[in-house]
Amino acid sequence: MEQKDFAGIGRDILFAARNELYMSLPYLDAALCALAFAPGGGVTVSLATDGETLYYDGSWLAERYLRSRVWTCRAYLHVILHCMLRHLAKKRGKLPELWDLSCDAAVESILDELDYPCLNTGPVPRKRKFYGECKRDMPVLTAEGIYRRLLRLNLPEYEIAQLQRAFLADDHGLWDPERQDGQDQSRRQDQKWQDLSGKTQTGLETVLSDKGTGGEAVLEQVRAAVRDDVDYRAFLRRFAAPREVAAVDADAFDYGFYSYGLRLYGNMPLVEPPETREEKRIEDFVIAVDTSMSTSGERVRQFLACTYAILRSAWTFTRKVNIRVIQCDDQIRSDDVLHDLEDLRNYMENFRLTGGSATDFRPVFDHVAKLQEAGAFTSLRGLVYFTDGMGIYPEKRTPYETAFILLGEPPLSVKTPPWAIRLVLEAPDLDRAAEELPEELDLSELPEL
Repeated sequence: MEQKDFAGIGRDILFAARNELYMSLPYLDAALCALAFAPGGGVTVSLATDGETLYYDGSWLAERYLRSRVWTCRAYLHVILHCMLRHLAKKRGKLPELWDLSCDAAVESILDELDYPCLNTGPVPRKRKFYGECKRDMPVLTAEGIYRRLLRLNLPEYEIAQLQRAFLADDHGLWDPERQDGQDQSRRQDQKWQDLSGKTQTGLETVLSDKGTGGEAVLEQVRAAVRDDVDYRAFLRRFAAPREVAAVDADAFDYGFYSYGLRLYGNMPLVEPPETREEKRIEDFVIAVDTSMSTSGERVRQFLACTYAILRSAWTFTRKVNIRVIQCDDQIRSDDVLHDLEDLRNYMENFRLTGGSATDFRPVFDHVAKLQEAGAFTSLRGLVYFTDGMGIYPEKRTPYETAFILLGEPPLSVKTPPWAIRLVLEAPDLDRAAEELPEELDLSELPEL
């Protein structure tokens, strides 16, 4: 009976916190009501969610509420912001300890920008110091940006523990994007929260713009959360050139004249289907890979495997191609020429990453310019350079399209040339592309670097 009473008390506390938050932040109305309340869920301290339900321990929540009403409001909104920013779904493939810390820090940075009595706990020097250090590398403190920074810093365990104590507000034990039996449900949850974030963004930018005091911090992060996922397959199509191929063009065929001829003459159609059609195919192409020490070998391997799968698909690959795969750090390490699918397959099966020095992008462009002068390309459409973005860029514009593919948003100090295409791929974008690989190409079957 006592446990039942505490469960009811905990529910009442959450309702009170939700109502107080709504009075201060009306633009979050839909998101604040999106989680059901339930005691248990393996939670003995703090709060936890799986994207559908907010779990709590009634006795512990009651004790914390008596100590601080502000804490319960912050903890409630902390959990809601995790869901809105899609931190649960993005955990896949991350180091759990660093990802949880990054998500907590990103959410707490928003809460500390919201100047409302129900959220104000006063300045915390350790948190403020961490925010200032992060803002030197990124304009908006997103979980992804903080995570990449923590990976680069490789902090000792005691410093990680100190940061965790400063930012901890909820339990992430129910975040499980790897769960095989619930992937469809996880995708539905992620889509639900993306839609809610989109509605919040619309509200902040339009009808509630004059009432969203302090909502700028929320809006900046929500814009990043609802940003459309990068379709690397579609991006690669821009480097394909129109070519006439031997295939029936059903779209250009008029069935009216065909049927009329059969009706008029019995067995003689007036027109036949065209035997050729125009398609966009990749022929001359350069793939450059940054092999400096700052580039992850596993991600290079996955990038090349995904690019391989896209290039070998029927809509881009001609029977004969001229693809150069160049590895470079501060000098050219290898230049492999691929002419057909078999060359491409053999290259992927025997791929080895070479290099490990500093990064200088210029040798690749100088090398390609010499190849063009020697007539190595018929019609070079483009070059893609997979890199972390940190290096020496060429100053002059290239006569072909150049794209720098960056795995994750680089620090603010990294400035790609204005004439180049800049595409930021997050790790989940590559993971999703890897999931779409054809059955005959399994990443697990490729050799380790």
